[in-house]
Amino acid sequence: MPLPFAAVSILDRAQSRQGSPEAETLHQVIARAQRAEELGYRRFWVAEHHGVPGIAGSAPAVLAAAVASRTSTIRVGSGGIMLPNHQPLVVAEQAATLGALFEGRFDLGIGRSLGFTQAVRSALRTGKDEAARFGEDVDDLLAFLDGSAPVTARPVDGARTPVFVLATGHGVEVAARAGLAVVVGGPALAHEGGGALELYRESFRPSRWWDRPYVLASLNVAVAETTAAARRLLLPEARALASSRTRGSFPPLRAETGEGLTERESGYVEESLRSAVHGTPPEVDRALVDLQARTGADELLVSGGAYDLEGRARSDELLADLFR
Repeated sequence: MPLPFAAVSILDRAQSRQGSPEAETLHQVIARAQRAEELGYRRFWVAEHHGVPGIAGSAPAVLAAAVASRTSTIRVGSGGIMLPNHQPLVVAEQAATLGALFEGRFDLGIGRSLGFTQAVRSALRTGKDEAARFGEDVDDLLAFLDGSAPVTARPVDGARTPVFVLATGHGVEVAARAGLAVVVGGPALAHEGGGALELYRESFRPSRWWDRPYVLASLNVAVAETTAAARRLLLPEARALASSRTRGSFPPLRAETGEGLTERESGYVEESLRSAVHGTPPEVDRALVDLQARTGADELLVSGGAYDLEGRARSDELLADLFR
């Protein structure tokens, strides 16, 4: 029996690997998207990160264009473009251009996160004020897209591009008020979204973009022939996340055994693994069925980087077998 989601999609953050050129990382993103299309995934999204040593994906509109140019049917999108870093008109123009070039296959995912460090925030000329303006920026963005603003984004989009909000806290309320789909991940998925999803559904106002609430559950997923092998796929990213929390830097992924960690780092690694779904196909199937039952999510958005590219490709295949 297939997984109980309307669709299953992939978010690739273009995480680099120790010893590999960053250009190779970007080409691997495109190759993965082509394979995801063959496997029947619904969407393939790329992300925006700035000044992170372990992530090559900094320009989602550019990378999404490259992915879309090498695929033909899978939906391609941003997961997401961070509005505090950009003028809403420019984001609307990018989305409208991508939608026009690729026959409406582009999805616009937006968020309100700021740069990871003060140096990055200064370079982007953003701060708390820009993040606090997120709701207003979303309103402006939608007006540019639907043609109701004093200035219309060109080419004219006519509200044809689907818009999604990567929601944390206030973002859920913004998505509901604007009538947009919502992407919820990490701790927000625990305990049925911690009330966030209930608030979103109760407060949702139908719009030209979405006539009903639509939820994407985003989390790291790894599938392998054994539970231990699936865990090994997730270890490099878990270690990099632990490094970012203890040393302030997210490094390129490297082969990991889980050895040589401090007690504090081990705690962060285990916390990261607990928030993910990993195991054999039957184990992952049970966990994802439970996730959908708890959250009522419409779609699964699979994230998570891996040092072992062959293992990641196999994980994508095994997961596709579960939803086909």
